[in-house]
Amino acid sequence: MRPRVTLQLPLTSGPAVTLSGAHVLLIGYGYVAQAMAPVLQRAGATVQNTSRANGDLLFGSAAMRDTFERADIVLTSVPPSRDGSDAALSALRGTKSHAKWIGYLSATSIYGDRSGQWAFEGEAPTPGLERGYRRANAELAWLETCPQTHIFRLAGIYGPGRAPFTKIIDGSARVIDAPGHVVNRIHIDDIVSALIASIARPSPQDIYNVADGHPAPPGDVLRFAADLIGRDVPPIVRLNDPSVSPMARSFYAESKKVDISHIKTRLGWEPRFKTYQDGLRAVLKSMDET
Repeated sequence: MRPRVTLQLPLTSGPAVTLSGAHVLLIGYGYVAQAMAPVLQRAGATVQNTSRANGDLLFGSAAMRDTFERADIVLTSVPPSRDGSDAALSALRGTKSHAKWIGYLSATSIYGDRSGQWAFEGEAPTPGLERGYRRANAELAWLETCPQTHIFRLAGIYGPGRAPFTKIIDGSARVIDAPGHVVNRIHIDDIVSALIASIARPSPQDIYNVADGHPAPPGDVLRFAADLIGRDVPPIVRLNDPSVSPMARSFYAESKKVDISHIKTRLGWEPRFKTYQDGLRAVLKSMDET
């Protein structure tokens, strides 16, 4: 049975969506998939997830392959393997999906460094780091293997359990001195609403940037978060300081602003948390309520 979907726009605190009778497969069960699952279930869908250990379906198993073939909706959040292959596609080789909608969660690293300029979906990917190359290859593999695939290039994800407050409190947060560097962000709730909006309006082979549209220097974010909880601003360290790991330093090798005009126009989607200030206030409120 194919999903029956209705959606009320614009999206605000929670989209009205009906997925009665739909079968959903979440390949990988990380932060985004765990946020999506209850929303899909409340909409009437039967949801199964894969995991290498404790999921409903063991990753790579015959049951996963069978579910993939029968699912109406598939969302994969499995990152590319170190050898550049997509682990999910490798595990599903030889199967054929009949899903109405498949979503692949990618990353804005495919754009590489744009020297602080805007990046658009219609531009050719120009990754500069290995993780960006792997993401670009995985996108292409999904689009070629499953024509019903939609690509979502996610900005840096934050939300409950993924905010700077804990590091500020325990003293491990630092402001990296990198003048001119900006970072794109997206609240977890806004990722969910974007995915739901796309499920309601399938547009196979489409690619969407998913961000709040207001990139900002990471130091500004840490200063604001510290002020929210009445803590001192974290210490400033130079980018070339030995205490800054190569992995952390690599994130400052590229700077771009991610444009979200396409998803707003195509899906009528708007982020609920349009700035990091809005989002961090909401995260702090949720922490106070627990």
